[in-house]
Amino acid sequence: MSPVQPDEDEPTVVKSDDEWRAQLSNREFAVLRRGGTERPWSGEYVDTKVGGAYHCRGCGLEVFRSRTKIESTSGWASFYAPSSAANVQLRPDLTGKFPRIAVRCAGCHGHLGHVFDDAPQTPTGDRYSINSAAVRFLPG
Repeated sequence: MSPVQPDEDEPTVVKSDDEWRAQLSNREFAVLRRGGTERPWSGEYVDTKVGGAYHCRGCGLEVFRSRTKIESTSGWASFYAPSSAANVQLRPDLTGKFPRIAVRCAGCHGHLGHVFDDAPQTPTGDRYSINSAAVRFLPG
């Protein structure tokens, strides 16, 4: 897993809450802008198996590719690596029952999900558990 980075950079895409609300559905806003988590097995990309790329719903930055998608019993779309380490940021998340590492988009700082080091069957050992509401899949 990449190291957790300090929270000192500015997003390249900056919008007001009103602008984000106009662009995103209520569910997408709750996840991307407020750090929410969708219910397990409720995301549209949990079982997607075709080739393509996953882009941040906020700013369109490519964050994951289907070639790194893994089968997971977690209930969320899961990947063993981002499409580019520069496109995601890892931040401490102390809001749950136990400390976690949050994954956010490097472009707009939208909350994508969390990363766990519990996938020894993968090349990285990591499982990026990503909310479908935070990404948009483009086949190809």
